[in-house]
Amino acid sequence: MLIKTRGIVLSYLKYRETSIIARVYTERLGVQTYVVNGVRKAKPPGRIALFQPFTLLELVAYVARGSSGLTRISEFRCAEPFQTLPYEVQKSSVVLFLSEVVGRAVREEEQNEPLFQFLHDSILAFDRQTAGAENFALVFLLELATYLGFGISSGGELTDQVIMAGHAATAPGANGPATLRLREFDHYFDELLRDPASSTIPNGRVRHELLNVLIRYYQLHVEQMGEIRSLEILSEVLN
Repeated sequence: MLIKTRGIVLSYLKYRETSIIARVYTERLGVQTYVVNGVRKAKPPGRIALFQPFTLLELVAYVARGSSGLTRISEFRCAEPFQTLPYEVQKSSVVLFLSEVVGRAVREEEQNEPLFQFLHDSILAFDRQTAGAENFALVFLLELATYLGFGISSGGELTDQVIMAGHAATAPGANGPATLRLREFDHYFDELLRDPASSTIPNGRVRHELLNVLIRYYQLHVEQMGEIRSLEILSEVLN
């Protein structure tokens, strides 16, 4: 059976000589894994560009039968051509990082229209954003947490959970240096939750630390989240 749906590319792996295996978050079926034939051929050129992270697609795909979860795409095309994401290093680094986080955190193979619409609209907004792009990843992760069921209403709520998890693992003093440093971040998270445009985050080093705290928070709530390798690449760009 064939199904027509919108999709958001999360990642892909090379498969055989000219094909790929792509993970796509679809509007109608959630996360799906597709074999896409022939996109790495020299002709027609440029088709592999449609499977870069966060590319927005319209596709016709076969529905998987049984438990393999691996099927094929019959037709695909770009749904919303980007204006800036593939061409600006800072933005493309943010996209690489966030697509890895989404790929680790979102695994459901079922329809979730609010989540899909949030991802779709956020990606388009980021593509068109001309100011404040350096804080986009932080705001995105705070908002995504709400759609995944572990959103927070204040910076203190977030750091409380990270501190408690750290105490359980290492049992440091309640007022140790690490705890006090995390408490310094509370107001930055509050700003991002209330009014991101007015954020007073001073530099890329602090931004990197805030992202680290957010990833630790995600690791508390997402089973087998693992390490986010692209965070270091993003941090270098932000600095």
